[in-house]
Amino acid sequence: MKLSQFRFDLPLNLIAQNPAKKREDSRLMVIEKKTGKIENKHFKDILDYFDDKDVFVVNNTKVFPARMYGRKEKTGAKIEVFLLRELNKPNRLWDVIVDPARKIRVGNKLYFGENDELVAEVIDNTTSRGRTIRFLWDGNEEDFRKMLYFMGETPLPKYIKRKPEEEDKERYQTVYAKHEGAVAAPTAGLHFSTELIKRLEIKGIRFAEVTLHTGLGTFRPIEVEDLSKHKMDAEYYRIEEEACKIVNKGKEGGRRICSIGTTTMRAMESSFTAQKLLKPSEGWTNTFIHPPYNFNIADALVTNFHLPKTSLLIMTCAFAGYDLTMEAYKKAIKDKYRFFSYGDAMLVI
Repeated sequence: MKLSQFRFDLPLNLIAQNPAKKREDSRLMVIEKKTGKIENKHFKDILDYFDDKDVFVVNNTKVFPARMYGRKEKTGAKIEVFLLRELNKPNRLWDVIVDPARKIRVGNKLYFGENDELVAEVIDNTTSRGRTIRFLWDGNEEDFRKMLYFMGETPLPKYIKRKPEEEDKERYQTVYAKHEGAVAAPTAGLHFSTELIKRLEIKGIRFAEVTLHTGLGTFRPIEVEDLSKHKMDAEYYRIEEEACKIVNKGKEGGRRICSIGTTTMRAMESSFTAQKLLKPSEGWTNTFIHPPYNFNIADALVTNFHLPKTSLLIMTCAFAGYDLTMEAYKKAIKDKYRFFSYGDAMLVI
């Protein structure tokens, strides 16, 4: 398929700028693949679509405050530094994106904090906006982490046209977040409250956890018309034995396996056996799922409403079917569903 097939007109006022007052009060569009039926519900109604021993697979990655603001040595120019991934903990090396990039060259020093409490040196260029920096810090690891958290802010996507607030530290994070490493939230999971999870567990639904540290590559614009030529940025994932036991027991028992989010789906589709069972593994995945694609593990999907021509929309179309997904998106716009990270959700069954 071609990238242009995933274009649609999205009114900017439908891009959610704030989360719902309560996580499970977001709206939920339910799509049945076999019948083409589309229903308008609320997220807490997800209870009605699953039964005892069905399995929800969630991404337990944890977002860290990746966006920092510093100033360049000598000129004092304000520079945004977006932390992507830590390369070498003892040497405090990080891959970052800088803005404006034209002002930042190898050898430049960047200062953070009112009293220059933190200093970094640019040691390499990686892409047009990418740099590798070394934080010049003589203290211990615990104090360094505290300093990064103090200096950094919640990395809300640029489509959210406001400064992060205190509430975002909690709301731009799933309630089951455990393993730090993501620079963007696995947003399908933001709709689950601890109370809703408990109600699902009481009904007999099992939860399995995998980890995929969402990077900016998930949201990077696709610049080729031929989707087979698009290359995704690699993201770290880990699937442990316990998750495989829960998922595979459900599959072998004929139970429904629901992927909570596209990042969870990418992790599972990067680690399956010839018998279409989930297997333990750890590494980096650049799997790009686009139509046509035969999914191996999950037969249900929860995902948010995504922006046009994104890898997230394209994966949703691969799972739900192109025509049905685009019909659902037309209805979502007509019915004023909220889009993107803090927006509403879609359940595909």
